[in-house]
Amino acid sequence: MNPAENYILNQPEPFRNMLMHLQAVIERTVPNAQLKFKWKIPCYYLKDSPFCYLNVPAKKGYVDVGFWRSAHITKHADKMTTKGRKMIKSLRYTCLEEIDETVLKEILLDAYAVRDKKFWS
Repeated sequence: MNPAENYILNQPEPFRNMLMHLQAVIERTVPNAQLKFKWKIPCYYLKDSPFCYLNVPAKKGYVDVGFWRSAHITKHADKMTTKGRKMIKSLRYTCLEEIDETVLKEILLDAYAVRDKKFWS
């Protein structure tokens, strides 16, 4: 089994269920994204470029969906956070019910549209 999938399956609930749901939405919305295991977390790549990642920071109580080219993402910027980071923005969820699939899909599609831009503007 892929180490990224092991990471997801080895998370305690509710995080495992949230990660599996996020994984399904990402793979339906961006079908050419490849799940890899980088920096000890699941990361989606488009060809050789990082696209987004899934993370459950130890003892933080949330799932983080981070986007590498977030400086160029314009959809739902008010729902994304940079807390604790300088350049990467993410969506943070503490329970499955918080995941708004419409917002997530629109951000994924916006991130896909800017995938060829430089990391930082």
